[in-house]
Amino acid sequence: MSVSIVFTVIILAGCVALLSIRVMLKKDGRFPDMHIGNHAALREKGIYCAKTQDREEAEKRNLQERMNRN
Repeated sequence: MSVSIVFTVIILAGCVALLSIRVMLKKDGRFPDMHIGNHAALREKGIYCAKTQDREEAEKRNLQERMNRN
């Protein structure tokens, strides 16, 4: 194997280890949830994921408006 491949594998393994230290050391360690719908500050501002916003808008429209859209 080339020295650069070995060096790359060592760097990647180190990065993965550093990123997971918090998860390994905490009793119930988990990676943080990055989903926009679970972010408290965004929910306070009324911002949700696109699927949720589309569903809410569809519920607000009546049948005639939905028929005209398609």
